[in-house]
Amino acid sequence: MRAIASIHEIPPGEGRTFAVDGEMIAIFRLRDGSVRAVQAVCPHKGGPLADGQIDLKQVICPLHLNAWDLRTGCSLTGQPDLATYPVRIDDDKIVLGD
Repeated sequence: MRAIASIHEIPPGEGRTFAVDGEMIAIFRLRDGSVRAVQAVCPHKGGPLADGQIDLKQVICPLHLNAWDLRTGCSLTGQPDLATYPVRIDDDKIVLGD
């Protein structure tokens, strides 16, 4: 379990990329107040997923509009699945890990 950042660093409905133990992880603050964490780089062409469009269920890559389920990392458009990471908010801190 590791605190990554303050929740206030990510506006609602947006994502940010953080380097964690040598991996780039995209953390999204959903409009319902929850957070999700997936690998930051699109497996298709390396697009920056934290810059993608999100709703409460999916992220869409800004380069080629491929989509993934934010909870499971499963592709919705036939691309390889994304790695997902356990993430939560604890006292306004984004905490990665169980």
